[in-house]
Amino acid sequence: MSKRWLELSVGLMVVAGIAALVTLALQVSGGNMSRSAEHYSVTALFQNAAGLGPKARVTMAGVTVGEVVAVGIDANTLMAEVHMKINSQVDYLSIDSSASILTAGLLGEKYVGLTVGAEEDVLVDGDMIEDTQSAMVLEELISQFLLNVGADK
Repeated sequence: MSKRWLELSVGLMVVAGIAALVTLALQVSGGNMSRSAEHYSVTALFQNAAGLGPKARVTMAGVTVGEVVAVGIDANTLMAEVHMKINSQVDYLSIDSSASILTAGLLGEKYVGLTVGAEEDVLVDGDMIEDTQSAMVLEELISQFLLNVGADK
């Protein structure tokens, strides 16, 4: 009886450990198991969307309000076109809201940060966010710094 209880306890601990690892993996990756079907789509054009990809978070004031669906090139403007789906509960994004590509954490995870504007009209399904700020590329910043330091000599 004691040996069976020990084996059962070890088995439960292994199952709990696996469940904890799966939960941790979902938290780190930005995914979750519950998918809300209630959302609307918006698009934004950026000069540079380096490192941003599908499933990236869309946040407002630090709270996740949606996710990036796709990143591609707009054939007319030759800019990065980012398609996002926003939770339908967030129905107060004004038409003059802005979107920025930001970096989170030491690993450099890219995400889209939204800032609400002042207009009374709100974004609806299919609208485009006009005011955008592109991703900062570390290599470009380093090269600009090195060129400026070299020019001083």
